[in-house]
Amino acid sequence: MKIRLERDVLAEAVQWAARSLPTRPSVPILAGLLLKADASGVTMSSFDYETSAKVSVKATVSDEGEVLVSGRLLADISRSLPAKPVDITADDSKMELVCGSARFTLQTLPVADYPTLPHMPEATGAVPSDRFAQAVSQVVVAAGRDELLPVFTGIRIEIDGDTISLLATDRYRMALKELNWNPASTQVEAQALVPARVLSETAKSMTAGEQVTLSLANSSAGDGIIGFEGDGVGGVRQTTTRLLDGEFPKVRHIMNTQAAMNVRVNTAEMIAAARRVALVAERNTSLRMLIGDGAVTLEAATGDQAQASEAIEATIEQVDGGAQAVTAAGFNPSYLLDALGAFDTPYVNFAFTAPSKPCQLTGLAELDGEPLADYRHVIMLMRLPG
Repeated sequence: MKIRLERDVLAEAVQWAARSLPTRPSVPILAGLLLKADASGVTMSSFDYETSAKVSVKATVSDEGEVLVSGRLLADISRSLPAKPVDITADDSKMELVCGSARFTLQTLPVADYPTLPHMPEATGAVPSDRFAQAVSQVVVAAGRDELLPVFTGIRIEIDGDTISLLATDRYRMALKELNWNPASTQVEAQALVPARVLSETAKSMTAGEQVTLSLANSSAGDGIIGFEGDGVGGVRQTTTRLLDGEFPKVRHIMNTQAAMNVRVNTAEMIAAARRVALVAERNTSLRMLIGDGAVTLEAATGDQAQASEAIEATIEQVDGGAQAVTAAGFNPSYLLDALGAFDTPYVNFAFTAPSKPCQLTGLAELDGEPLADYRHVIMLMRLPG
Protein backbone atom coordinates (compact mmCIF):
# COMPACT_ATOMS: atom_id res chain seq x y z
CA MET A 1 0.00 0.00 0.00
CA LYS A 2 1.22 3.48 -0.86
CA ILE A 3 -0.85 6.63 -0.32
CA ARG A 4 -0.54 10.38 0.21
CA LEU A 5 -3.05 12.60 2.01
CA GLU A 6 -3.17 15.89 3.85
CA ARG A 7 -2.11 15.92 7.49
CA ASP A 8 -5.39 17.47 8.75
CA VAL A 9 -7.47 14.93 6.81
CA LEU A 10 -5.42 12.06 8.25
CA ALA A 11 -5.52 13.36 11.81
CA GLU A 12 -9.28 14.02 11.78
CA ALA A 13 -10.10 10.64 10.22
CA VAL A 14 -7.85 8.62 12.55
CA GLN A 15 -9.13 10.44 15.65
CA TRP A 16 -12.72 9.72 14.69
CA ALA A 17 -12.26 6.08 13.73
CA ALA A 18 -10.11 5.35 16.79
CA ARG A 19 -12.37 7.07 19.32
CA SER A 20 -14.29 3.89 20.14
CA LEU A 21 -11.28 1.60 20.43
CA PRO A 22 -11.36 -0.30 23.73
CA THR A 23 -8.87 0.79 26.40
CA ARG A 24 -8.41 -2.82 27.49
CA PRO A 25 -9.35 -4.97 24.49
CA SER A 26 -10.48 -8.53 25.17
CA VAL A 27 -8.07 -9.63 22.44
CA PRO A 28 -5.07 -7.55 21.26
CA ILE A 29 -6.24 -7.50 17.63
CA LEU A 30 -9.20 -5.25 18.59
CA ALA A 31 -6.75 -2.43 19.41
CA GLY A 32 -6.00 -2.18 15.71
CA LEU A 33 -7.16 0.36 13.16
CA LEU A 34 -7.71 -1.02 9.67
CA LEU A 35 -6.60 1.15 6.73
CA LYS A 36 -7.74 0.10 3.27
CA ALA A 37 -6.71 1.97 0.12
CA ASP A 38 -8.38 1.62 -3.27
CA ALA A 39 -9.13 3.76 -6.30
CA SER A 40 -11.76 5.82 -4.42
CA GLY A 41 -9.48 6.78 -1.50
CA VAL A 42 -8.75 5.45 1.97
CA THR A 43 -11.12 3.85 4.48
CA MET A 44 -10.21 3.64 8.18
CA SER A 45 -12.18 1.26 10.40
CA SER A 46 -12.40 0.05 13.99
CA PHE A 47 -14.58 -2.61 15.62
CA ASP A 48 -14.85 -4.07 19.14
CA TYR A 49 -17.70 -6.55 18.45
CA GLU A 50 -20.18 -3.98 19.83
CA THR A 51 -19.55 -0.72 17.96
CA SER A 52 -17.95 -0.19 14.57
CA ALA A 53 -16.68 3.05 13.05
CA LYS A 54 -15.66 3.63 9.44
CA VAL A 55 -14.58 6.83 7.73
CA SER A 56 -13.78 7.25 4.03
CA VAL A 57 -11.53 10.10 2.90
CA LYS A 58 -9.94 11.28 -0.33
CA ALA A 59 -6.29 10.40 -0.90
CA THR A 60 -3.77 9.92 -3.68
CA VAL A 61 -3.42 6.15 -3.95
CA SER A 62 -0.32 4.84 -5.75
CA ASP A 63 -0.67 1.23 -4.61
CA GLU A 64 -3.85 -0.31 -3.26
CA GLY A 65 -3.84 -2.52 -0.19
CA GLU A 66 -4.77 -2.76 3.47
CA VAL A 67 -2.88 -2.67 6.75
CA LEU A 68 -3.74 -3.04 10.44
CA VAL A 69 -1.83 -0.99 13.03
CA SER A 70 -2.26 0.18 16.61
CA GLY A 71 -5.10 2.70 16.46
CA ARG A 72 -4.25 4.74 19.55
CA LEU A 73 -0.58 5.00 18.58
CA LEU A 74 -1.48 6.15 15.06
CA ALA A 75 -3.90 8.68 16.56
CA ASP A 76 -1.17 10.11 18.81
CA ILE A 77 1.27 10.28 15.90
CA SER A 78 -1.17 11.90 13.47
CA ARG A 79 -1.98 14.64 16.02
CA SER A 80 1.71 15.51 16.40
CA LEU A 81 2.64 15.77 12.71
CA PRO A 82 3.63 19.08 11.08
CA ALA A 83 1.19 20.71 8.65
CA LYS A 84 2.52 18.96 5.54
CA PRO A 85 1.36 16.14 3.25
CA VAL A 86 1.72 12.67 4.71
CA ASP A 87 3.11 9.69 2.78
CA ILE A 88 2.19 6.21 4.03
CA THR A 89 3.67 2.97 2.73
CA ALA A 90 3.02 -0.48 4.13
CA ASP A 91 3.80 -4.15 3.55
CA ASP A 92 3.02 -7.31 5.50
CA SER A 93 5.36 -6.50 8.40
CA LYS A 94 5.49 -2.72 8.85
CA MET A 95 3.94 0.63 8.00
CA GLU A 96 6.10 3.70 7.36
CA LEU A 97 4.73 7.22 7.76
CA VAL A 98 6.67 10.25 6.49
CA CYS A 99 5.62 13.88 6.99
CA GLY A 100 8.26 16.48 6.19
CA SER A 101 11.37 15.42 8.11
CA ALA A 102 9.34 13.33 10.59
CA ARG A 103 9.44 9.57 9.99
CA PHE A 104 7.66 6.80 11.91
CA THR A 105 7.75 3.03 11.46
CA LEU A 106 4.99 0.93 13.02
CA GLN A 107 4.73 -2.82 13.32
CA THR A 108 1.61 -4.16 11.65
CA LEU A 109 -0.95 -6.61 13.01
CA PRO A 110 -2.29 -9.60 11.02
CA VAL A 111 -5.19 -8.38 8.89
CA ALA A 112 -6.52 -11.92 8.50
CA ASP A 113 -7.23 -12.10 12.26
CA TYR A 114 -9.31 -8.90 12.32
CA PRO A 115 -13.09 -9.41 12.62
CA THR A 116 -15.36 -8.53 9.71
CA LEU A 117 -17.25 -5.29 10.26
CA PRO A 118 -21.06 -5.60 10.31
CA HIS A 119 -22.90 -4.46 7.20
CA MET A 120 -24.81 -1.21 7.35
CA PRO A 121 -28.55 -2.01 7.46
CA GLU A 122 -30.89 -0.58 4.84
CA ALA A 123 -31.62 3.11 5.37
CA THR A 124 -34.72 3.78 7.48
CA GLY A 125 -34.73 7.56 7.05
CA ALA A 126 -32.79 10.79 7.44
CA VAL A 127 -32.88 13.75 9.81
CA PRO A 128 -31.10 17.14 9.70
CA SER A 129 -27.77 16.65 11.47
CA ASP A 130 -27.94 19.78 13.65
CA ARG A 131 -31.47 19.01 14.87
CA PHE A 132 -30.53 15.40 15.57
CA ALA A 133 -27.45 16.42 17.57
CA GLN A 134 -29.51 18.88 19.61
CA ALA A 135 -32.25 16.31 20.25
CA VAL A 136 -29.77 13.70 21.47
CA SER A 137 -28.02 16.21 23.73
CA GLN A 138 -31.35 17.15 25.32
CA VAL A 139 -32.29 13.55 26.07
CA VAL A 140 -28.93 12.01 27.00
CA VAL A 141 -28.77 13.98 30.28
CA ALA A 142 -31.54 11.74 31.66
CA ALA A 143 -29.89 8.43 30.71
CA GLY A 144 -28.49 6.23 33.45
CA ARG A 145 -24.78 5.62 33.95
CA ASP A 146 -24.91 2.46 36.05
CA GLU A 147 -23.64 -0.37 33.82
CA LEU A 148 -25.22 -2.88 36.21
CA LEU A 149 -28.60 -1.65 34.93
CA PRO A 150 -27.90 -1.54 31.18
CA VAL A 151 -31.50 -0.93 30.09
CA PHE A 152 -31.34 2.51 31.74
CA THR A 153 -28.06 3.42 29.99
CA GLY A 154 -29.77 3.54 26.61
CA ILE A 155 -31.87 5.99 24.64
CA ARG A 156 -35.04 4.50 23.19
CA ILE A 157 -35.64 5.54 19.60
CA GLU A 158 -39.26 5.25 18.48
CA ILE A 159 -40.13 5.72 14.82
CA ASP A 160 -43.72 6.29 13.75
CA GLY A 161 -44.04 7.47 10.17
CA ASP A 162 -42.58 10.96 9.86
CA THR A 163 -42.04 11.36 13.61
CA ILE A 164 -39.01 10.15 15.52
CA SER A 165 -38.97 10.18 19.33
CA LEU A 166 -36.01 9.91 21.71
CA LEU A 167 -36.68 8.82 25.29
CA ALA A 168 -34.33 8.26 28.25
CA THR A 169 -34.68 7.67 31.98
CA ASP A 170 -32.54 6.67 34.95
CA ARG A 171 -35.66 6.10 37.14
CA TYR A 172 -35.30 9.50 38.88
CA ARG A 173 -35.74 11.69 35.79
CA MET A 174 -36.80 11.22 32.21
CA ALA A 175 -36.61 13.18 28.97
CA LEU A 176 -38.61 12.95 25.76
CA LYS A 177 -37.82 14.72 22.48
CA GLU A 178 -40.01 14.44 19.39
CA LEU A 179 -39.06 15.74 15.95
CA ASN A 180 -40.05 15.31 12.33
CA TRP A 181 -37.77 13.49 9.92
CA ASN A 182 -37.71 12.05 6.40
CA PRO A 183 -38.52 8.32 6.55
CA ALA A 184 -37.77 5.95 3.70
CA SER A 185 -41.42 4.87 4.01
CA THR A 186 -44.27 6.79 5.62
CA GLN A 187 -45.60 3.48 6.97
CA VAL A 188 -42.46 2.66 8.94
CA GLU A 189 -42.77 1.80 12.62
CA ALA A 190 -39.77 0.71 14.66
CA GLN A 191 -38.17 0.86 18.10
CA ALA A 192 -34.57 0.51 19.22
CA LEU A 193 -32.68 0.88 22.49
CA VAL A 194 -29.31 2.44 21.64
CA PRO A 195 -26.39 2.89 24.07
CA ALA A 196 -26.59 6.55 25.13
CA ARG A 197 -22.83 7.15 25.06
CA VAL A 198 -22.48 5.85 21.49
CA LEU A 199 -25.51 7.81 20.28
CA SER A 200 -24.28 11.02 21.90
CA GLU A 201 -20.77 10.79 20.43
CA THR A 202 -22.11 9.83 17.01
CA ALA A 203 -24.64 12.67 16.82
CA LYS A 204 -22.02 15.27 17.80
CA SER A 205 -19.48 13.95 15.28
CA MET A 206 -21.76 14.11 12.23
CA THR A 207 -22.81 17.76 12.21
CA ALA A 208 -20.53 18.78 9.32
CA GLY A 209 -23.02 17.47 6.75
CA GLU A 210 -26.63 18.47 6.26
CA GLN A 211 -28.21 15.23 7.44
CA VAL A 212 -27.69 11.95 9.27
CA THR A 213 -29.09 8.73 7.85
CA LEU A 214 -30.42 6.17 10.33
CA SER A 215 -30.39 2.49 9.34
CA LEU A 216 -32.23 0.14 11.65
CA ALA A 217 -31.93 -3.59 11.05
CA ASN A 218 -35.20 -5.47 10.75
CA SER A 219 -35.80 -6.92 14.19
CA SER A 220 -37.15 -10.12 12.65
CA ALA A 221 -33.74 -10.69 11.08
CA GLY A 222 -32.21 -10.90 14.54
CA ASP A 223 -29.37 -8.55 13.69
CA GLY A 224 -30.04 -6.17 16.58
CA ILE A 225 -27.93 -3.29 15.24
CA ILE A 226 -28.47 0.29 14.18
CA GLY A 227 -26.32 2.29 11.80
CA PHE A 228 -25.68 6.00 11.30
CA GLU A 229 -24.12 7.72 8.31
CA GLY A 230 -23.17 11.36 7.88
CA ASP A 231 -20.53 13.70 6.57
CA GLY A 232 -17.61 14.79 8.71
CA VAL A 233 -14.52 16.89 8.14
CA GLY A 234 -12.79 15.34 5.13
CA GLY A 235 -15.06 12.39 4.46
CA VAL A 236 -18.11 10.18 5.00
CA ARG A 237 -18.56 8.58 8.43
CA GLN A 238 -20.44 5.42 9.33
CA THR A 239 -21.12 3.89 12.75
CA THR A 240 -22.98 0.76 13.76
CA THR A 241 -23.71 -0.43 17.27
CA ARG A 242 -25.49 -3.37 18.82
CA LEU A 243 -28.81 -2.58 20.44
CA LEU A 244 -29.29 -3.07 24.16
CA ASP A 245 -31.34 -6.03 25.36
CA GLY A 246 -34.19 -5.74 27.81
CA GLU A 247 -37.54 -3.97 27.89
CA PHE A 248 -37.45 -0.22 28.36
CA PRO A 249 -39.76 0.87 31.21
CA LYS A 250 -43.14 2.27 30.22
CA VAL A 251 -42.79 5.86 31.37
CA ARG A 252 -44.48 7.85 28.62
CA HIS A 253 -47.72 8.14 30.59
CA ILE A 254 -45.92 10.22 33.24
CA MET A 255 -45.39 12.89 30.57
CA ASN A 256 -49.16 13.33 30.22
CA THR A 257 -50.05 13.98 33.87
CA GLN A 258 -52.34 17.00 34.34
CA ALA A 259 -50.65 19.92 36.12
CA ALA A 260 -52.14 21.46 39.26
CA MET A 261 -49.81 24.48 39.21
CA ASN A 262 -47.53 26.08 36.61
CA VAL A 263 -44.48 28.13 37.55
CA ARG A 264 -42.86 30.12 34.73
CA VAL A 265 -39.36 31.57 35.07
CA ASN A 266 -36.55 33.00 32.99
CA THR A 267 -34.29 30.06 32.09
CA ALA A 268 -30.96 31.89 32.42
CA GLU A 269 -31.95 33.48 35.73
CA MET A 270 -33.04 30.13 37.15
CA ILE A 271 -29.80 28.42 36.05
CA ALA A 272 -27.65 31.18 37.58
CA ALA A 273 -29.57 31.17 40.87
CA ALA A 274 -29.59 27.35 41.12
CA ARG A 275 -25.84 27.20 40.54
CA ARG A 276 -25.14 29.72 43.26
CA VAL A 277 -27.48 28.22 45.85
CA ALA A 278 -26.35 24.66 45.09
CA LEU A 279 -22.81 25.55 46.19
CA VAL A 280 -23.84 25.03 49.82
CA ALA A 281 -26.12 22.03 49.24
CA GLU A 282 -25.05 19.06 51.31
CA ARG A 283 -24.62 15.77 49.50
CA ASN A 284 -27.87 13.85 49.05
CA THR A 285 -29.94 16.81 50.24
CA SER A 286 -32.35 18.82 48.15
CA LEU A 287 -32.33 22.27 46.66
CA ARG A 288 -35.66 23.60 47.89
CA MET A 289 -37.95 25.75 45.77
CA LEU A 290 -40.40 27.84 47.81
CA ILE A 291 -43.29 29.06 45.68
CA GLY A 292 -44.65 32.44 46.70
CA ASP A 293 -46.61 35.29 45.16
CA GLY A 294 -44.88 36.39 41.95
CA ALA A 295 -41.55 34.79 42.90
CA VAL A 296 -39.82 31.53 43.77
CA THR A 297 -37.05 31.26 46.35
CA LEU A 298 -34.30 28.67 46.11
CA GLU A 299 -32.75 27.48 49.39
CA ALA A 300 -30.00 25.04 50.35
CA ALA A 301 -27.85 24.36 53.38
CA THR A 302 -25.06 22.24 54.82
CA GLY A 303 -26.30 21.78 58.35
CA ASP A 304 -25.47 24.87 60.40
CA GLN A 305 -22.22 25.50 58.49
CA ALA A 306 -23.60 27.23 55.40
CA GLN A 307 -26.94 28.37 54.07
CA ALA A 308 -27.98 30.13 50.87
CA SER A 309 -31.18 31.48 49.38
CA GLU A 310 -32.08 33.51 46.31
CA ALA A 311 -35.41 34.72 44.96
CA ILE A 312 -36.25 35.24 41.29
CA GLU A 313 -39.37 36.55 39.60
CA ALA A 314 -41.91 33.98 38.48
CA THR A 315 -45.39 33.74 37.03
CA ILE A 316 -47.51 31.44 39.18
CA GLU A 317 -50.68 29.86 37.77
CA GLN A 318 -52.99 27.67 39.84
CA VAL A 319 -54.87 25.36 37.47
CA ASP A 320 -58.65 25.21 37.98
CA GLY A 321 -59.65 21.91 39.49
CA GLY A 322 -56.05 21.17 40.41
CA ALA A 323 -55.13 19.09 43.41
CA GLN A 324 -53.53 20.38 46.60
CA ALA A 325 -51.48 23.52 45.98
CA VAL A 326 -47.71 23.06 45.88
CA THR A 327 -45.92 25.58 48.11
CA ALA A 328 -42.49 23.92 48.23
CA ALA A 329 -40.59 21.34 46.19
CA GLY A 330 -37.27 19.58 46.66
CA PHE A 331 -34.98 19.03 43.66
CA ASN A 332 -31.76 17.11 43.30
CA PRO A 333 -29.47 20.06 42.41
CA SER A 334 -27.58 18.18 39.68
CA TYR A 335 -30.77 16.89 38.08
CA LEU A 336 -32.30 20.36 38.08
CA LEU A 337 -29.25 21.97 36.48
CA ASP A 338 -28.95 19.18 33.89
CA ALA A 339 -32.60 19.66 32.95
CA LEU A 340 -32.43 23.45 32.74
CA GLY A 341 -29.23 23.28 30.68
CA ALA A 342 -30.98 21.12 28.08
CA PHE A 343 -33.46 23.88 27.18
CA ASP A 344 -32.69 26.39 24.44
CA THR A 345 -35.78 28.51 25.15
CA PRO A 346 -35.67 31.85 27.04
CA TYR A 347 -38.27 30.68 29.55
CA VAL A 348 -39.18 27.38 31.16
CA ASN A 349 -42.39 26.12 32.73
CA PHE A 350 -42.46 23.93 35.87
CA ALA A 351 -45.68 21.90 35.92
CA PHE A 352 -46.39 20.59 39.44
CA THR A 353 -49.03 17.95 40.08
CA ALA A 354 -48.89 17.52 43.87
CA PRO A 355 -46.32 17.71 46.70
CA SER A 356 -43.57 15.07 46.29
CA LYS A 357 -44.92 14.03 42.87
CA PRO A 358 -42.98 14.28 39.58
CA CYS A 359 -42.49 17.77 38.11
CA GLN A 360 -42.47 18.29 34.35
CA LEU A 361 -40.38 21.01 32.65
CA THR A 362 -41.20 22.36 29.20
CA GLY A 363 -39.82 25.27 27.22
CA LEU A 364 -41.52 28.60 26.53
CA ALA A 365 -40.71 30.90 23.62
CA GLU A 366 -42.57 33.68 25.46
CA LEU A 367 -43.40 34.03 29.13
CA ASP A 368 -47.14 34.05 28.46
CA GLY A 369 -47.00 31.61 25.53
CA GLU A 370 -48.04 27.97 25.30
CA PRO A 371 -45.52 25.38 26.54
CA LEU A 372 -43.59 23.74 23.70
CA ALA A 373 -44.45 20.04 23.75
CA ASP A 374 -41.63 18.77 21.52
CA TYR A 375 -39.25 18.45 24.51
CA ARG A 376 -40.37 17.43 27.97
CA HIS A 377 -38.22 16.70 31.00
CA VAL A 378 -39.58 15.12 34.19
CA ILE A 379 -37.81 15.15 37.56
CA MET A 380 -38.85 13.07 40.55
CA LEU A 381 -39.06 15.46 43.50
CA MET A 382 -37.26 14.75 46.77
CA ARG A 383 -39.31 14.47 49.94
CA LEU A 384 -38.92 17.52 52.16
CA PRO A 385 -38.65 17.13 55.97
CA GLY A 386 -41.71 18.11 57.95
